[in-house]
Amino acid sequence: MTTPPPARGRRGSRPYRRPKKDPARMVAFEALRAVDERDAYANLVLPALLREAEQKNGLERRDAALATELVYGALRRQGTYDAVIAACVDRPLREVDPPVLDVLVLGAHQLLGTRIPPHAAVSATVELARVVLGDGRAKFVNAVLRRIAARDLEGWLDEVAPPFDQDAEDHLAVVHSHPRWVVSALWDSLGRWQPQQADRAGIEELLDADNARPEVTLVARPGRATAEELRSSLPEEATEPGRWSPYAVRLTEGGDPAGVDAVRENRAGVQDEGSQLVAAALAAAPLDGRDRLWLDGCAGPGGKAALLAALAAERGAALVASEKQPHRARLVARALDGNPGPYTVIAADGTRPAWQHAAFDRVLVDVPCSGLGALRRRPEARWRRRPDDLAAFGPLQRGLLRSALAATRPGGVVGYATCSPHLAETRAVVDDVLRERADVEWIDARPLLPGLPGLGDGPDIQLWPHIHGTDAMYLALLRRTA
Repeated sequence: MTTPPPARGRRGSRPYRRPKKDPARMVAFEALRAVDERDAYANLVLPALLREAEQKNGLERRDAALATELVYGALRRQGTYDAVIAACVDRPLREVDPPVLDVLVLGAHQLLGTRIPPHAAVSATVELARVVLGDGRAKFVNAVLRRIAARDLEGWLDEVAPPFDQDAEDHLAVVHSHPRWVVSALWDSLGRWQPQQADRAGIEELLDADNARPEVTLVARPGRATAEELRSSLPEEATEPGRWSPYAVRLTEGGDPAGVDAVRENRAGVQDEGSQLVAAALAAAPLDGRDRLWLDGCAGPGGKAALLAALAAERGAALVASEKQPHRARLVARALDGNPGPYTVIAADGTRPAWQHAAFDRVLVDVPCSGLGALRRRPEARWRRRPDDLAAFGPLQRGLLRSALAATRPGGVVGYATCSPHLAETRAVVDDVLRERADVEWIDARPLLPGLPGLGDGPDIQLWPHIHGTDAMYLALLRRTA
């Protein structure tokens, strides 16, 4: 009897091999799909995916670190990688299935943005493609990645980015991976606040800072913890003092806040130093008369409210923290839990006040905005936002500022804040509202943040990631005179 030939694989050359799942790359792919399909934010979805992978598959710390690098690297550099991929495929990118494009971007980041050897980057990404896309589309991924691997990042930028002197904004958009309209808006704002940085070097420093991994910064809540206590509870090499805020502690090398006792006990929290400075400046602004009742009119998720409540408690004042969305109001209540002074958390619309007219001594409205000041932390926002969003935010921002002024007694102070440097969301909003009223005056915020460089001519302030190491927070302080 003739022995039959061995079974052949699909390619007719060797037995079929079942693809192996790489836990780090699987988590990274699932995170990118959640960002794309559900408009999720990576900083919210990725930790849950990492915990699930640790529980189910014993994901190790180094694999978790790789998954984190792949996700954030792919999101930050997506514009650059899309331009490179577009040069390596025979169809418009819009005709490439989104899951395939996510795998290609992950592969491109490994090839162009990490030290992973090219053969390992291609092999591991093709293996991921076999698992999540199937063998047929994995062949396409393999062919594209091999084309990408033929050049390094600088070589590809020379190929796909237009020369700066021919189209400066498009050049910057491709090289620094920002949408062109965002480059234009940031450049305009930088020129307004930092005229000496309105050249190519200045805007490139800002865009580079947007693509840098942000530090993890803790806030010690006054009356419950101090920055010195936080630092003494951790190894000396694990922390550095804050640059500007007396309440700030920076964790070196992306330390885990969950390992800090004061964070677990709610005596401290995770909060960017720019956000801390906004709350501190409002609390330090001079008042005419009493100082007993404060309002945070847009309190979710609770970072500024927790710091304001602690500062209010030190001087015997109470805080009302209002947030429109009930689920975010619950986050505020959690952040305020254990505050030594009196506070109240309510779910209410700040444009339809649930409080009496002229009731408060200090009011903060950190209004909903485009989030262009926090692109380090939420890199996907740059691809999600559109110029039309600014027009949609404008009426709400003006309405919240009007309500804040109405809620403030004569002699009291309002802080208008945004996590955006866009001129349409900052000075333009304040100017429009102040033109309607003769009973409001500017307070120069700069002396309230001593030691900070680059605060411009005032009276309002704009922080910058490349100058101050913070998110690009804006703050205007206003006093009601009558």
